[in-house]
Amino acid sequence: MQNIADRPHPSTIRPRDAATLILVRRDGDTPRVLMGKRHEAHKFMPGKFVFPGGRVDAGDCRIVAQHPLPADVSTKLTCAMKGKPSTARATGIALAAVRETFEEVGLIIGQPGPVPRTRSAAWRQFFATGHVPDLRGLRMLARAITPPGRPRRFDTRFFMADAAALANMDAPVKPETDELLTPHWVSIEEAQQLDLPWITGQILGRLGSALENPDPFGAQRSVSYQYKRGRDWKYETL
Repeated sequence: MQNIADRPHPSTIRPRDAATLILVRRDGDTPRVLMGKRHEAHKFMPGKFVFPGGRVDAGDCRIVAQHPLPADVSTKLTCAMKGKPSTARATGIALAAVRETFEEVGLIIGQPGPVPRTRSAAWRQFFATGHVPDLRGLRMLARAITPPGRPRRFDTRFFMADAAALANMDAPVKPETDELLTPHWVSIEEAQQLDLPWITGQILGRLGSALENPDPFGAQRSVSYQYKRGRDWKYETL
C-alpha cells in the first residue's frame, strides 16, 4: 500500500487526458441531450447528472477507427495540447469518448465492420457487437481543465454528435461494467434544472449556443477552452 506521505499533493497533480460525448437528438420539436445519472454509491460525484465520459486509457490510442476524425476536428484537439501533440493522441481522445459512451450507457458510435484484435477488455465488448468506431460525426465543443488543488484533475475535451449517428439509439446494450449511468433524454432547459457538476452547467450553456447555428454539426468551429490560473478562470478560443 502506498504510504500517505508518498502520495502527490493535490496542488502538484497533473491533469489526465479525458473525453466526454454529448449526444443530441433532433427528432422532435426541441433538441434533447443525453444525460446520465451517477449511482449514489459512486465515490466520485454520486447522484450527479453528467454526460458520458471518462479518462483516456492507453488502449484507446491503439484502436483504428473505420472512419477517422475530420481533419479540422483533429487540428482543434492538437491545439495547445499538453506534452507532445500528435494526431494519434487526438484520435485516442476521441475514441475514449466513444468507448466511455458505450461503457456507461450502452450506445454505439460505429458501423459494422471487421473486428480487430485488442487487449482492452472494454474494446473487446464494443467489438463483440460487430461494430467498429466511426469518428466522422464527432465535433469538438469545448475543453476544460480541473483547477489545481483537486484530488483528481482532468484535461477534458467535450465532443458533441448528432444522435442519428448512433447504431443502436433505441436498443442500448448492457456491457459488463460497474460504470453504468441511468440515461435520460432531456431538453437543455430541463437539463439545467438537474443536479449538475458546475462545469456541466457551463458546457450546457455553450451547447445551447452551438445548437442555434443552422448546421451545428457541420465544419468544426471555434472551441472554448477554460482553465484556472491563480484565483482566476482563463477563457480562450481554440
